[in-house]
Amino acid sequence: MQSTQNKKCRRGFSLLEIVIAIALLALVMGAVISNVEGIFGSSQKNVAEMFVNETVMTPLMQYRLHMGSYPSTEEGLKALYKAPDKNTQRWQGPYVKSMPEDPWKEAYMYRFPGVKNTNGYDVWSKGPDKTDGTDDDIGNWKKDEDK
Repeated sequence: MQSTQNKKCRRGFSLLEIVIAIALLALVMGAVISNVEGIFGSSQKNVAEMFVNETVMTPLMQYRLHMGSYPSTEEGLKALYKAPDKNTQRWQGPYVKSMPEDPWKEAYMYRFPGVKNTNGYDVWSKGPDKTDGTDDDIGNWKKDEDK
């Protein structure tokens, strides 16, 4: 029978292992903290891109099927949840419950006929700078690759 005193039982970490673990944790936390703004900024842009390219597309298509055309620029996206003044007998909405704001707490912009999408409509967010017509606008059109 072997004595339990002869068996070596490992009971914990060595000082070197603890120092290495702390150094790795500090390295990872430093990388995460330095990129927090980039991570959240990217997430906000993704939300706006999803809205202008996907979320609003189906309600606008349903509106067009019922009304014969997309809402005018003057009617705007509001026509998706409140009947416009003309052709109310054809309107079968609301197509959405309400219109959300973009991630920067601004209204999404809408134009029909589109200037950037000449065969359809333009929907866009003014982006983080909250100024229309700048490079950070996020719209349902392709950005110029040459810039």
